[in-house]
Amino acid sequence: MSGNLDGHRRQLLFACGRSLGAVALLVAAYYLLPMESAFTSTTVLVLVAGIAAVAALLAWQIQQIARSPWPGLKAMEGMAITVPLFVLMYASACFLMEHSAPGSFSEPLTRTDALYFAMTVFSTVGFGDITARSEPARLLTTGQLAVNLLLLGVAARLLANAVQRGRLRRDRSVDPHEGDGTPPAP
Repeated sequence: MSGNLDGHRRQLLFACGRSLGAVALLVAAYYLLPMESAFTSTTVLVLVAGIAAVAALLAWQIQQIARSPWPGLKAMEGMAITVPLFVLMYASACFLMEHSAPGSFSEPLTRTDALYFAMTVFSTVGFGDITARSEPARLLTTGQLAVNLLLLGVAARLLANAVQRGRLRRDRSVDPHEGDGTPPAP
């Protein structure tokens, strides 16, 4: 029992470390990658492709969760990577929009301001200190709100189902009579 608990703690530490490392890399990339281009139809296509990539990543993670001996930890890891990636994509779009069409938001946006705005929209807190003023900015924000609902509702449910399937698979693979002298069922 103690060995299993130690193994679980070790897996928890590894999962937390991988999650924190991935988030640190994503945030570093957001701040370090050049974003000097204008917000154009290509930007919209890249954003849509990014959303599709997040959906594909989520689908892959769901498969990994269902196969993992630690499905709950794998689901935590999946959300810890998916949500920041999603928010950073929208922060990038807001930043590019404000720099190509100043006045799209209620104040000029730095990368940090754009990240703050995207995070307040994602969390639905909406402090109101930064608001979308132009129609394209409002459409972008509306799009984020719609995908937020999908990500939080549908993705969370899919992840929960994957965890449940993974735990069932793991529990079925463990012989209930192991170690008690009873022969395994045929």
